[in-house]
Amino acid sequence: MSKRNLRPIKLGLVVGSREFFNGAPALQTRAELLEQLGRLNVATSILPVEATKNGAVQSREDARRYAAFFREEREAIDGLVICLPNFGDEIAISELVNEARLDVPILLQASNDEIDKVDVKSRRDAFCGKFSVANNFYQYGVPFTDTTSHTCDAGGDEFAADLDRFVRVCRVVRGLRRARIGAIGARTGAFQTMRFSEKLLQASGLTVVTVDLSEIISAAHALSDNAPEVEATLADIGAYGRIPAYIEPEKIVRQAKWTIAVNRWIEENDCDASAIQCWRSLQDNFGCATCLTMSMMGEKLTPSACEVDVMGAISMYALALAAEAPSAILDWNNNYGHEADKCVCTHCGNYPKSFIGEAPEISELDVLGSVLGKENCFGAVKGKVQPGPMTFFRASTDDRLGTVKAYVGEGAFTADPFGMDGGIAVTQIARLRKLLGFVARNGFEHHVAMVRGNHAGALHEAITRYLNWPIYRHEAEPAGDSFGSSIFRG
Repeated sequence: MSKRNLRPIKLGLVVGSREFFNGAPALQTRAELLEQLGRLNVATSILPVEATKNGAVQSREDARRYAAFFREEREAIDGLVICLPNFGDEIAISELVNEARLDVPILLQASNDEIDKVDVKSRRDAFCGKFSVANNFYQYGVPFTDTTSHTCDAGGDEFAADLDRFVRVCRVVRGLRRARIGAIGARTGAFQTMRFSEKLLQASGLTVVTVDLSEIISAAHALSDNAPEVEATLADIGAYGRIPAYIEPEKIVRQAKWTIAVNRWIEENDCDASAIQCWRSLQDNFGCATCLTMSMMGEKLTPSACEVDVMGAISMYALALAAEAPSAILDWNNNYGHEADKCVCTHCGNYPKSFIGEAPEISELDVLGSVLGKENCFGAVKGKVQPGPMTFFRASTDDRLGTVKAYVGEGAFTADPFGMDGGIAVTQIARLRKLLGFVARNGFEHHVAMVRGNHAGALHEAITRYLNWPIYRHEAEPAGDSFGSSIFRG
């Protein structure tokens, strides 16, 4: 992941209160919130407790003080957490957000009352106050993220899970709003399905940087066999997977040079992810595959997609941001017998090794090698993806609708056997046939991005709430409060 997105998430913290409520819960909530985020290793920004009464925001003066404080840290703050230990002051909270002008995700929490503590001194009424703050946010046009329950304990496990998910939402929003995607080479001629709109992406803050494949090939040719960076990359390749003994050393050297040339260009152009023309010009004109290069970049959370699938690279990047784990691009490729909720997802060999789950074999492309010559196709990463939960995601530009659109969901990789070469993932998804019909009818590509773990909630929240892309969440039918999803013809 590029340096700007390697830094930890930093959250601005606000504790709201009303003057005539007991101030003790505000102090308690502040301490519990800082403790929760400390366990998540999240950096925080909050005024000293003595800056306002009980360390809370409960007047317009408090709001202005906090707004000025947050404006000074605008470049560092990735999200706001607003906690209401009691009813809160809706005007103070709303004006704080409006004057701070951070344009970041907001998590709004309200604390539980205790049944035996509802006397004048002890009652909180945050259950009600949350509606007032939310109503003002609606009036101001401020999107926010809700907690799992309408009210929850600031020090509880449920809120801890909400905070963890919100941090992932902030990471996705921060990353996608200013992502730079490298497009290395022309779109692979055989796939019109990889067309996309740079202008629609730019409107969402994503920039596409292009380069001709010949420039990267030329840079790779310019490297000498014994250059220190070539030797270092050869060592990295040797440690990355198992290379069969029959592979000639010069093939591995060629792969190392290509890897260096690609990585240099990505660093020079500050790219967060990339998509590469992986066949057939590279094999014909330089004599290697690029799968290993893409796999190794993906392992470092700088994902790369095949066949100049820029939207696939963006999908991979979003998943890597949400999961903080390597993602992969796969084809919806094969049925699995007559099992309606299973299919086989494959690609030639670009999966990151930890996505596979074990050390892979590094050898030649199989299908393309039979056509282009295996001697020109070293660099494929091969292995079967190990069982476990997974999240799938795909973003696509739609010129007919004038928007970026997406779908997301969760499933699992299974241990079922499948005798095909390359990167293999036997996948199980509830109501899979309905999902595949939706993908086909709504013009999505045959590529899909996947990552290990359950992260559909964070992706859905980031995309629909803060990027305003219509998105279909497969688990939710219909997609709840996401009115934009109604444009899809499910």
